[in-house]
Amino acid sequence: MTAPQMTITPQTLAAFADAWNRHDLDALMSFMHDDCLFHAVAGPDLLGRTFSGRAEVSDGFKAAWTNFPDAAWLDGEHFVVGDRGVSECTFKGTKADGSRIEARMVDVFTFQDGKILVKNAYRKDRPALAA
Repeated sequence: MTAPQMTITPQTLAAFADAWNRHDLDALMSFMHDDCLFHAVAGPDLLGRTFSGRAEVSDGFKAAWTNFPDAAWLDGEHFVVGDRGVSECTFKGTKADGSRIEARMVDVFTFQDGKILVKNAYRKDRPALAA
């Protein structure tokens, strides 16, 4: 007998966003599929930087708090249609040099087996605000 498949809902994505705001890596990874991918907002490739598999994705998620210790994802709105979903929010964070980022962003998700298989992040390319 196979385990029942979980359904991703907008409330699931809201809980995922809440885990980001708590900087709770264990909670975040509980939402992720074993074969997960994370395409970060920045990096050398067409999709930014791709993190593949649970260990790399975990490292990629941690980098958000390393680069922006006060990172927050605010004013979230979440949509799910079938095996795809979108979260829209405002990202706010301060870099080590004191400059600040405040920009709208979107995560585009692909789901499999009731988990997040792909998290593809996009953020407006707004110049940093003065320290």
